[in-house]
Amino acid sequence: MNKWIAGRILKCCQCLRVFFYSAISTGHSTGSAQKIQPVLVLGRGVVKFEENVTLGFFPSAFFLNGYIHLEARNEASSITIGEGSYVNNNFVAVAEHTAIRIGKRCLVGTNVEIIDSDFHGIKVLDRLVSCPQDSRPVNIGDDVFIGSNVKILKGVSIGHGSVIANGSIVVGLIPSNVIAGGNPAKVLRVIENER
Repeated sequence: MNKWIAGRILKCCQCLRVFFYSAISTGHSTGSAQKIQPVLVLGRGVVKFEENVTLGFFPSAFFLNGYIHLEARNEASSITIGEGSYVNNNFVAVAEHTAIRIGKRCLVGTNVEIIDSDFHGIKVLDRLVSCPQDSRPVNIGDDVFIGSNVKILKGVSIGHGSVIANGSIVVGLIPSNVIAGGNPAKVLRVIENER
C-alpha cells in the first residue's frame, strides 16, 4: 500500500478515536491540549491544561491501542499539567481526594502512572473504603523528565530539573536536579549545571 495512503488512513482512524474518547469523557477540564492520542477525562473534580500541552506521541508504543486516562474523582480533586509539557501514550493520573500537579516543560514517558491515594484500606473490612485522610498530593516540579513505566505514588514531590529512570517506583521526596531510579526510587547522582 502506498505510504501516503496508509498515513492518511492512520491519521483518520486516530482522529476518530480521539473524538470518541472526548465524546465519552464525563469529567470537567479547563484549558486545551493537543491530543495526539485519545484522552479520557473523568470525575467530579477538574483537570487543568496550561498552554502548549501535548498528550500522546507518534511514533511511540501504544499509539493505536491505548489511551490517556485523567481522573479527578471527587469535587476537591484536581490534576494540572503545566505549560509546554509533553505526556506520552498510556499515561494514567488519578487524583482521588487531593491534587496532582505536573510542572512546566515536563517530559513524561509511556505507561506512567501517578496516583494520590491507596484507594482501599488495608484491613479486610476497610478494603472497599477510601479515606480522604489517607490521600496525599503529588507535586512534580518544572523541567522534570519521567521515563517510561514509572509509578509515582501518593505524597511524592519531585524537584525541578530531575530525571526519574525507567521502571522506577517513586514513594517519597526527590530533590531538584538529580537522577533517581529503582524500587523504591533513590538518588543515583546529581545533574551538574551546564555552562
